[in-house]
Amino acid sequence: MRIEEAIQQKKFENEYQKLSINLLFTASQVSIYQQRFFREYGLTLPQYNVLRILRGQKGNPIGVNNLGSRMIDKTSNASRLVEKLRVKNLVERNVCSDDRRQMEVTITKEGLQLLEEMDKEMYRVDEMYSALDASEAKLMNDLFDKLRTAEAFKNI
Repeated sequence: MRIEEAIQQKKFENEYQKLSINLLFTASQVSIYQQRFFREYGLTLPQYNVLRILRGQKGNPIGVNNLGSRMIDKTSNASRLVEKLRVKNLVERNVCSDDRRQMEVTITKEGLQLLEEMDKEMYRVDEMYSALDASEAKLMNDLFDKLRTAEAFKNI
């Protein structure tokens, strides 16, 4: 369905306005789909993002501040997310041995097990993109990378 039909708007000021609205609308649709998936596991997308970052650390702790800088959503409150995951026994938080003012986080065995379980079902999330073949997906990735490196994004 074209964006014009989806939001019942016949005309846009220009292709850039259409792109902006199309991108926001599509991102919202993807977000809704992913929220439903992650809810089945008692997680939010930002919490899942934290767990994936921690799994990538391969058992090495990471500071909460560093964790926040690696997140997809830079506006997420990493400390709050870590605390929610700690309560669920999916992460451990400890005082940094080098700087007692800093907290370090590691993923627990339970957190790793949850990710393994989710990995088996991630194909359901990937199905959102089944309308695209691999070369189209690569093209979109290249275009998104190009867009993010534009001058307007440099101060974000």
